[in-house]
Amino acid sequence: MPLLLIAPTVLTLIALMGWPLVNNVLLSLRKVTLRELISREVVWVGFDNYRVILADPDFWHAVVRSVLFTAACAATTMLVGVLMAMLLVRLPRVPKVLLSISLVLAWATPVLAATTVFQWLFDTDFGVVNWLLAKVGFDTEGHSWFSTGPSTFLVAGLLVVWQAVPLVVFSISAALQTVPVELDEAAVIDGASASQRWWSITFPLVRPMIGVLAFLQVIWDFKAFTQVYALRKGGPDSSTTTLPILIYQQGIARSQFGLAAAASVITVAILLVLLALYVRSAVRAEEVR
Repeated sequence: MPLLLIAPTVLTLIALMGWPLVNNVLLSLRKVTLRELISREVVWVGFDNYRVILADPDFWHAVVRSVLFTAACAATTMLVGVLMAMLLVRLPRVPKVLLSISLVLAWATPVLAATTVFQWLFDTDFGVVNWLLAKVGFDTEGHSWFSTGPSTFLVAGLLVVWQAVPLVVFSISAALQTVPVELDEAAVIDGASASQRWWSITFPLVRPMIGVLAFLQVIWDFKAFTQVYALRKGGPDSSTTTLPILIYQQGIARSQFGLAAAASVITVAILLVLLALYVRSAVRAEEVR
C-alpha cells in the first residue's frame, strides 16, 4: 500500500525530470548544431563533446567562478539568515510584523525585476549607492560597479543573498520556536551564558534545518543565471561567466547544443556529488543521535 500511494508522485517525477535528463544525456553524445537540427541528421560522436568541454580552459574558469560565487553567497545567506531569525523571534509584535512583511516583499519580487532595481541602485551616474557612499566621505562619484569582474560579482552576490535570506529567516525562526523553553531556563539557572546555551541547546536542535537550507542554497546559488547574466551578460571580458552562463552561450549563442548538453550533464554530476556528501553527513548525524 505505501508503494501504491507514492507511485503517482514517483511516476510524475520520472516523466517531468527523469525523461528530459535522459534526453539531455543522449544529446550530449551527439553532434548537434543548426545544420543537424534542420536536416534532422543524427550524428553520434560518443564522448567527444565531453573531451572538448573538459579540455577547454574557459570551462574550468567558469567552474572555479561558480564554486567561489556559490560558497560566498551560500555562506553569507546562512549567516545573515540565522542572525535575522534569532532577532525575529525576539522582536516585539509590531517590529516583527514589519520585518516579516519586508522579507516577504524581497522574497516575492521577480528575479528580473530585482536585477533591474539593483542595476539602478549601482548605476554609475544616478545610483543611490554611489550617492550614499559619497555623502559619508568615499570618493565614488562616477564609479562603475560593473567595470570589473569582482565588483560585478559583488552586486550579483548581494542580489542573490537579498532574495535568498527570507526563506532562511522564516525557516530557522520556525525551528527556533520549537526549542523547549524549559531547557533554556534550566541552563540559565545552571549559569550558562547566551553563547553556551546557543551551542549546547539551540544549535543541535535546529542543525537539521540549517543543514537542509544550506544544501538547498548551494544548489540554487550554483545554478544562478538570471542575476549574473542580466547584470553584465558574463562580462566584462567573460570575467563573470559562470557555468550556467557558459552552457547558455554554448547552446543558444553558438548553437553548439551537443557541447552545451555535455556541460549541463557535468553540472548535474557536480550537484549529485554534493547531494551524496550531504546525504552521507545527514545519515551519520542521525546515527549519532
